[in-house]
Amino acid sequence: MSARDLVPVRSTAIPIAHMRHVYRLDEVEKRLDKLPKKEHENLRATYERMLERGPERFQVKPSGLPAMETLYEELPNFAEVLDDVKRQLALCEDSRDALEITPMLLLGPPGIGKTHFARHLAQLLGTGMGFVSMSSLTAGWVLSGASSQWKGARPGKVFETLVDGQYANPVMVVDEIDKAGGESAYDPLGALYSLLEHDTASNFTDEFAEVAIDTSQMIWVATANDERAIPDPILNRMNVYEVAPPDRDAARKIATRLYRTLRGEHDWGSRFEPEPGDAVLERMSELAPREMRRAWMTAFGNAKLDGRGRVELRDLPEGGPRRSPIGFVQ
Repeated sequence: MSARDLVPVRSTAIPIAHMRHVYRLDEVEKRLDKLPKKEHENLRATYERMLERGPERFQVKPSGLPAMETLYEELPNFAEVLDDVKRQLALCEDSRDALEITPMLLLGPPGIGKTHFARHLAQLLGTGMGFVSMSSLTAGWVLSGASSQWKGARPGKVFETLVDGQYANPVMVVDEIDKAGGESAYDPLGALYSLLEHDTASNFTDEFAEVAIDTSQMIWVATANDERAIPDPILNRMNVYEVAPPDRDAARKIATRLYRTLRGEHDWGSRFEPEPGDAVLERMSELAPREMRRAWMTAFGNAKLDGRGRVELRDLPEGGPRRSPIGFVQ
């Protein structure tokens, strides 16, 4: 079986797949044997799932330096980040070394495409992706799991991403890390101190399963609006990038590409003109990238209701969030 058979092709460079053990079966078996009968059913089910799935996961990397021109066009304000990714890919493209991407923190105002970038990164590398939004969580143990002694306890997101996924080196997105809350007695970011260090990450223990797992190959992408709320020891473990909103010309290109994508993805798209008008593009360039998709969908719908195949200014939604000026929201 070839590498092409093992891993779906997501970029112009076919991913090379090796197998890597992310935990030890004998440790899982010992833990399972020690469980009292008819107790800890959730924990028992977790161990049984680990035994059923086995410890091997795909460890992938592109077979060569992948074509990234489209990403530079689609994410023009992420050029600095893409440059660093390209350098790190170049180091391992013709070697037997595993892919190493330094943990990264993407700083910038809401809606400029930080999470969108992370999804594209996973596609570029040919691996999977785990996602956790720190702003919507109240439990401090979301990354590392909670002790099985607690009612309603479960494994953390890191454990679930590796055990339930196919890959040993998925992209792990920690969204809005600066908004991490949680219980006062438990630091929701505490697990990152070891997870972001290669040596300690290879022997990470989820507090629910209490079985060491190898997280050393995970590719970390954190997003934030304000770095002041992030502890220095975490910042020191990451490459920090300040991502500004796209300028006017870049925003027009993003809006144009999104128009073409939406038109091409839907059967009804053939009823609309291949390119948007200049006045409409100018208005769309005022929106944050996050808002553009919804604005286009509203405009397409309004134009269709009016029996037209051309989107006009009157079709765009009125008001709504506007793109922030170049700089940062404090």
